[in-house]
Amino acid sequence: MTGLSAGAAPPMTRALLAWWEVHGRKDHALKPWMFTKNGRWPEPHEHLDVLQCWIAEVMLQQTQLSVVLPYWERWMAVFPTLDALAAASLEQVRLQWQGLGYYSRARRLHEAAQLLLGRPWPRTLAGWMALPGIGRTTAGSILSSSFNLRLPILDGNVKRVLARLTAHPRPPARDAAMFWFWSEALLDPLRPRDTNQALMDLGATVCTPRNPDCGRCPWQSSCAAYAAGDPTSWPMSDAQKPLPFQVICVGVVFNAQGELLIDQRLEKGLLGGLWEFPGGKLEEGETIETCIARELQEELGIAVTVGAELITVDHAYSHKKLRFVVHLCTWVSGDPQPLASQQVRWVRPEELKNFPFPAANARIIEALLGSLG
Repeated sequence: MTGLSAGAAPPMTRALLAWWEVHGRKDHALKPWMFTKNGRWPEPHEHLDVLQCWIAEVMLQQTQLSVVLPYWERWMAVFPTLDALAAASLEQVRLQWQGLGYYSRARRLHEAAQLLLGRPWPRTLAGWMALPGIGRTTAGSILSSSFNLRLPILDGNVKRVLARLTAHPRPPARDAAMFWFWSEALLDPLRPRDTNQALMDLGATVCTPRNPDCGRCPWQSSCAAYAAGDPTSWPMSDAQKPLPFQVICVGVVFNAQGELLIDQRLEKGLLGGLWEFPGGKLEEGETIETCIARELQEELGIAVTVGAELITVDHAYSHKKLRFVVHLCTWVSGDPQPLASQQVRWVRPEELKNFPFPAANARIIEALLGSLG
């Protein structure tokens, strides 16, 4: 193996940190949570704000740094302390998270804040992993970032770097223990915080998924994937099954007062607790209009007249692709009941901004408000 052979880790770590000192993302504007209160990158003995690091690491679980930054800044402005986050309503928390996706992260942050209230910050992996929504990588990132503890991480960037460095013949998920061992072996004993940041920066800026810039890599001469001639062949992956496709028929229902009907999804499951316009899956042989009328009767107990199409929105999740076909509707009869949701409400169009909706609904709301002038 060209990559992490016996005794190779310390000199490789030195080379990585030397590269990172010049080329790493040590920019306060990019990672404000990684800096001391007076704007310096921390020395090994210095601690950082745990709350800021924790929120950033949870946001970064499924989302790129450039996307996370404005959300993190707004979040910290609204919830600057653990007390503020714990005291907020779940609705307020979800509203600040709106647009980041994987919404269960927001609910778990809120739950964890209430569990942490009045306690010192955990200083162990077990202490963090006992909290909702915290796995080993997130816990290690929080502890190494905040306290410079010697704990490895294994996010997507690090897995890719290690898989290419070793030209590992199997998907990383199949050999997680080995990848954790490699990640830990590379940690500088005095600078684990910097090593983890350097590993992530290398994966994010040089050893990228599709176009790795091997000429800029401090590990080019040690990389087995580079020696093999095609680094993009790694990491290995299992064959992907095609994503299932569904058509979702949605009704934007108005009453005589010009109010709109929205419902709140059940807490458990995809997009739990978010608000949406009612609707459901198109069954075989149904027209869009028939589906909307049926779904609104089954889920809300109301009868509607289905009118003109408002918009069609295609949206892909990690596990399926959806097409939302949205029609304007007029309420005819029936008192709306939450037969398949937590609650239903009639709201004015201008009030929609006060409710957290899934990302796909943003285009629906934009089209709706545009149609109303």
